[in-house]
Amino acid sequence: MTARTTRRTTATQSRTAAVGAIAVAGALLLAGCGDQTGSGSGSDETKGTKSSSAPLFDQLPKKYQDAGKIKVGTDAAYAPMEYEEGGKIVGIDPDIAAALGKQLGVEFEFTSGTFDGLITSLNTGRQDVVMSAMSDTKARQEGLDDKGKKAGKGVDFVDYFNSGVSLLVKKGNPENIKSLDDLCGKKVAVQRGTIYEDTFKDQAKKCGKEKLEIAPFDTDAEAQTRVKIGAAVADLNDYPVAAHIAKTAGGGNDFEVAGGQIGAGPFGIAVNKDNPELRDALKAALDAIIKNGEYEKVLEKWDVKDSAVTEATVNAGK
Repeated sequence: MTARTTRRTTATQSRTAAVGAIAVAGALLLAGCGDQTGSGSGSDETKGTKSSSAPLFDQLPKKYQDAGKIKVGTDAAYAPMEYEEGGKIVGIDPDIAAALGKQLGVEFEFTSGTFDGLITSLNTGRQDVVMSAMSDTKARQEGLDDKGKKAGKGVDFVDYFNSGVSLLVKKGNPENIKSLDDLCGKKVAVQRGTIYEDTFKDQAKKCGKEKLEIAPFDTDAEAQTRVKIGAAVADLNDYPVAAHIAKTAGGGNDFEVAGGQIGAGPFGIAVNKDNPELRDALKAALDAIIKNGEYEKVLEKWDVKDSAVTEATVNAGK
């Protein structure tokens, strides 16, 4: 399980402060039901003109052909996946959606709301799809709660991005950190109460006598500072977030991502199970932009090429 599953559950208020450190506004929430409560304007890159000459326009259900748009629910508070900048929703997801829109000949219109209400807004028809760094899980596919009991209607996912957690180290990686095992005998910094802290605690048990010292802080910004000044060798965060911090903090001179992703799993575009034609059209469009290189260009732009998928899949999450 990755990103907006367990991690956003354990870090609700403190992650808000951390995300603020990388210029993202809003609370990061993940829990039961409810509908969207906020809204935001779509990215300019997602806007386009309805075009029946687009390669995959004919694969869309007539409803979307006539409307010229697909309504997208998101929680624009998770840079670099989606966030608000200058009154617009920007990020990896809007850019991928823009590329999909070129294939389908319609606009992807993003509206921001709380993360915990996104699937409800989809199943009530308020939104056509959800695209919000949402992990594809069996529980979401089947509409199950945290205890494995039926809690609502499940959704289908078109999987478009892989993400796990990654180590954030000082620029130049002076301690030559390549994996969690390299942390044994060293000191790390982390945001208190998050799944990242749990990961470090699990690693500390594996380190045994070669003690791993864990310094927890109220915000991820504080943990980052400890790494920056050399008081800790690493912090831990979701891969796209870590990559964004490395790219932007200190003009890209403060941090870098070390090693590969840990526990990577798929993000998916959520679609109502009663809408298989839209699901299949999105899958075809994703395969098309992977083949023509537009997908790779988006990931290169945001320095997240390690999260690329090689083909579109449906409900591949576990």
